[in-house]
Amino acid sequence: MKYTNDILTEIIVRDYHPDDYDAIMHLWELTGLGGAKRGDDRAVVEKSIAMGGRLLVALHQDGLLMGTSWMTFDGRRIHLHHLGVHPEYRRKGIGRLLSIRSVDHAREKQVQIKLEVHRDNQAAVALYKKLGFQYLGDYDVYIIRSFID
Repeated sequence: MKYTNDILTEIIVRDYHPDDYDAIMHLWELTGLGGAKRGDDRAVVEKSIAMGGRLLVALHQDGLLMGTSWMTFDGRRIHLHHLGVHPEYRRKGIGRLLSIRSVDHAREKQVQIKLEVHRDNQAAVALYKKLGFQYLGDYDVYIIRSFID
């Protein structure tokens, strides 16, 4: 498929629909963001939305899924997960667009927004700093995933 140089004029950002699930799983596996092995199944996604979270999808006007931003809500802050763009469409502003829409969502809810980003992902770190995110400090992140089959 051929896309214009200003691809953002051809992008639609909207909330998740259940029909998006298979394309999202493909994107998350392609980008290393998640998938069933990490507990990101349909039930978890839809439960997180029902609990006040949100999952934004960026679609080309022809229907191709180009990116996602999954936000969960713990009652105090939005946690930004799985903000990612299909590798073929990176550096075109799609990640920035999704990030801005995610920050806007937290602002509308009047809550904090927090994310984790790999320190080697300098493009993402630079973007998040431009949007006002600040490094939290010398925290290590730990997780138990063994409860997930």
